[in-house]
Amino acid sequence: MRRIQLIGTGGTIACLPSNNGLTPKLTANNLLDFLDIDISNIECVDVFNMDSSNIQPEEWCSLASAINRAATDFDAIVVTHGTDTMAYTASMLSFMLQGIQIPVIFTGAQYPIVNPGSDGKKNLEDAIIAARSMHGGVFVCFGGFIIQGSRACKTHTTSLNAFESINYPYVGVVIDKKYVNLHTPKGKRTYNFAGRIDPRVALIKLVPGTSPAILDSMLLCDIKGIVVEAFGLGGVHNVRRDHTESLIQLMEHGITVILASQCLYETASPDIYAVSRSLKDAGILPAYDMTSEAAVTKLMWVLGQTDDPEMIKKLMKKNLSEEIHDVK
Repeated sequence: MRRIQLIGTGGTIACLPSNNGLTPKLTANNLLDFLDIDISNIECVDVFNMDSSNIQPEEWCSLASAINRAATDFDAIVVTHGTDTMAYTASMLSFMLQGIQIPVIFTGAQYPIVNPGSDGKKNLEDAIIAARSMHGGVFVCFGGFIIQGSRACKTHTTSLNAFESINYPYVGVVIDKKYVNLHTPKGKRTYNFAGRIDPRVALIKLVPGTSPAILDSMLLCDIKGIVVEAFGLGGVHNVRRDHTESLIQLMEHGITVILASQCLYETASPDIYAVSRSLKDAGILPAYDMTSEAAVTKLMWVLGQTDDPEMIKKLMKKNLSEEIHDVK
C-alpha cells in the first residue's frame, strides 16, 4: 500500500463554529478520525490552518516547498484546502511542481466535516482512494471526480458538485470506493521544482462602460502582468471608451497583458473581430482555452522565471501542465 502524507491547510472541511462564524480548527489528524476507510500508511502534517480566502502567494510557496520536501519520502500526497481559492492553489502548484512523479490531490468540503451529512468525509475518502492508484501530477478531487489541477474551476458556492473541469476531460472518478481512470494526461518525464513566482499580477474583468482610467491606473500599482477578462472571444471597447489604447500603453511600459474571455468554455482569441485585432498587432497574448485561474497563476510563475519578453511569450503559449491545448 502506498505511503501517503495528508497535509492540512484549513478550509471549511476543518471548520468548527465560533462566535464570529465558522473557523478552521481541526488538524489533519482530526480529519482522519471521521473516515471509514483504511487509514494505515497515512502520516499527517499541518502546514497552516486558514480560511482559503486568506491563502495568498506566500502560502502557495510554503505549501509547494512542503510538498517538494515530502515527495521523496511519500508515494502520494493529499491536501485538504478551502474551496474558495482551491482552483488558484491547485493551478499554481501545477506550475511549481511540474513533472512531479507522485499524485498530489487537493480536496475539501462545502460543509464542515463535523456537520451531519457533510461532503467532507466522502471527498477526503475519495481523495485518499485515488491517491493510492493515480499517476503523478496535481489534481482536485471533489464530488467524486478527479480534475486536472490547472483546469479546475469552482462554479457553485454551496452545491456539492462545486468544481468543474474546464476545456479538459475529467481525469478520473471514484465509484463505490474504487478509482476509475478516465483520462491520462501526457505528463513530464522529469521533475524539477520551480518555486519562484512574481505575484505582481492583476485580474481585471471588463464590463460595458469600464473606464480606461482603471486600466491606466495599473501603471501606478507596481504591476508586471495583467489578465484582462474581455467580452466573448476577446472584444474590448474602442468606441467612446478606448480600452485598446490603454492596453497598448500598458504593454509599451513593459507590462505583460493576457487577453482572456469571460466565458468559462472554449477559447479566447483577438484574431476574429476588428475590436481586438489592433491588440494582436500590438503583441497582446491570448489566454486561449486557459481558465482565468490558470492564466493568472501561470503568468505569476512565468514572471518568476524570466523578465525577457520573448521568453514570457514562449512560455505563456507552451503547454506546461495541461493548462492549455498546444498552440502553434
